[in-house]
Amino acid sequence: MGVLAGRVIVQNASLAEQLTSLGVAVKQGNHVQAKELAASLLASGAAPAEVLDAMVQAMHEVGQSFECKEIFVPQMMIAARAMSETLTLLQPVLVAAGIQPKYRAVIGTVAGDVHDIGKNLVAMMWKGAGFHVVDLGTNVPPAKFLETAEQERPDLVGLSALLTTTMPAMRTTIEVLQPVRDDGVRIVIGGAPVTQAFADQIGADGYAPDAVRAVDLVRRLLDIR
Repeated sequence: MGVLAGRVIVQNASLAEQLTSLGVAVKQGNHVQAKELAASLLASGAAPAEVLDAMVQAMHEVGQSFECKEIFVPQMMIAARAMSETLTLLQPVLVAAGIQPKYRAVIGTVAGDVHDIGKNLVAMMWKGAGFHVVDLGTNVPPAKFLETAEQERPDLVGLSALLTTTMPAMRTTIEVLQPVRDDGVRIVIGGAPVTQAFADQIGADGYAPDAVRAVDLVRRLLDIR
């Protein structure tokens, strides 16, 4: 096994080495190689859960590197993209094997706001942590959040806003989501102008300043160990 121009080379590798190489490809953001390795592992009889675990562990290490300022947002984004694209390949195999994500999330940018970079990164990081994520996109009305939450029965709903002018829509959305909150759905918020004080003020269950801490936040809220 070796690395050539950012490409992981695997020759006659053991299962453990191939899983390690898959993790390396995800961390490097090499989505083409990650998908090739995942497909090869599945074709050789590797358990889908093992393949998924290798990718989840890789994204956990990406998050740790970001926290330690060893990498920055662009590197984290390409790693998350590699994870997300490989998950698309893996998803049908997991479903066929009866393996479903234990936790579900709905996420979107609130009404009046069309910014999505931060929201997209959080969605990818949640997927990387093993969540099933329904992404509603941008400019999402409160009623759409409620409708989707009632259909999907998620464990949590994530609200994003990049503009101070759209932050009030978070309060409105939280009020509209009260019926599902009564059933235990947690609501978390984030975005450039958002603060913990604002989250407390509008009654959100949690706030995260970035995508890595959004993973830590939901793990804590849902008591995931």
